[in-house]
Amino acid sequence: MPSGACCGNPANNHHSIQLITKETAMSQTIQTNVNVSGMTCGHCVSSVSEELESLNGVQNVAVDLNPGGLSTVTITSTKELSPSEIGEAVAEAGYLVVANEA
Repeated sequence: MPSGACCGNPANNHHSIQLITKETAMSQTIQTNVNVSGMTCGHCVSSVSEELESLNGVQNVAVDLNPGGLSTVTITSTKELSPSEIGEAVAEAGYLVVANEA
C-alpha cells in the first residue's frame, strides 16, 4: 500500500462516520378503537376518558360521542392494551364496551 494512501497514513484519514438513529419502539404509538354504549353527554366522555388515560402507556383518548347509540373511543398508547383492561376501565366509569359486529 503506498504510504500516501488514506488507510496507510493516519494523518490523512478522511473517512467520515455517519450515525443513523432509528425510532425506538417506545416512540411508536398504537391506536385502538372500541365502541362504548350508554354515553350521552360530555360528563360521560370525561368519565370514560379519565379512566382510560389512567392505564399504563395511554397517551390520548378521543371520543366520537353518539348519544343514545354506540360512541367510538380511540385510544392512543405506547403499548398494546388488552381488551380486558380496556373493558375494565370503561366499566369503572359506568359504561360497557360493545364488540364490533362483523
